[in-house]
Amino acid sequence: MFLRTTTTVLTATAALLSAGGLTASAAHTPNGGWQRIGDDITSGISGLAVTGEAQRHGGTDAVVVRDNKKPGENRVARLTYRPGADRSTVTRTEALTWAGTPEPIDLEAIEAVPGLRGEYVALASRGLVYHVKVTGHEIQVLDTSPLPAIADGDDYESFALTSRHGKMAAVWADRGAGKKRPATLRAAPFSFNKYGEADFGPVTTARLRAPYPVGDVRHASDISVTPSGRLVISSASDAGDDGPFDSAVLNAGNLSVSRTGKVRLSVAKSPDVVRKFEGVKIEAVECVPDSGGKALLGTDDENAGGSVNSATVCGK
Repeated sequence: MFLRTTTTVLTATAALLSAGGLTASAAHTPNGGWQRIGDDITSGISGLAVTGEAQRHGGTDAVVVRDNKKPGENRVARLTYRPGADRSTVTRTEALTWAGTPEPIDLEAIEAVPGLRGEYVALASRGLVYHVKVTGHEIQVLDTSPLPAIADGDDYESFALTSRHGKMAAVWADRGAGKKRPATLRAAPFSFNKYGEADFGPVTTARLRAPYPVGDVRHASDISVTPSGRLVISSASDAGDDGPFDSAVLNAGNLSVSRTGKVRLSVAKSPDVVRKFEGVKIEAVECVPDSGGKALLGTDDENAGGSVNSATVCGK
């Protein structure tokens, strides 16, 4: 165990977060159906997880994390996305307040725990794993622990869980940087011990180079796993806080879990580009269950804020 935290809670604020909670004019909304959720560098989306309800009343509910670092800046929010052709449509968010312990630094991913209603795993960029439980408007931090196999220079932006035959597996990645540093993907059997601590089994490693974008590319900015085990990975270019930005969603390989819990990670040498997204930096991709292959996408466009959209990129 790296650190034990037993009673920390996140409580919902009474009002929408002004910086990330909205609203923005249609003139500042990116093309292609993106809906703005904030206008400044503190209001981007660095990771998201659909809730247990997923889709209801024509919308998709999700919990999002933000990579903020300074005291008092929002770390976690809740949103409901409703697709619409009108670019003036906005996605409403509810900011959550971190209380009880020091605020986390640079949250980059969040994932629902299969089979455990209301429980999530959030990941900070340096490899700290938060196991949390959502109850109403509160999030109790059950425990924190480190990722296994952390290497010097690793910078994590992605984390996903999958379940097969009653066994769970986790997959996560150092994002990589440009031509010289591919993303390093790691996968392992995953469970929680009786104290709520994350327990990782033997780690399998693979490398990923995104064929798009080029230049200042982060080869893996987020990961989602489909029910069939397909690895859906977003990649993004980041030339600085004012961009320009570009992104893609890749068909990157497969993650399988045997009946005995053995995990196999297979990453394509030349991943397929499912779709390109110009002008945005996608840092969150989440395949939505029973949606016909759609994913909920979130951006962190730095000084331009954050946006949310959906696209059919997950397949089966």
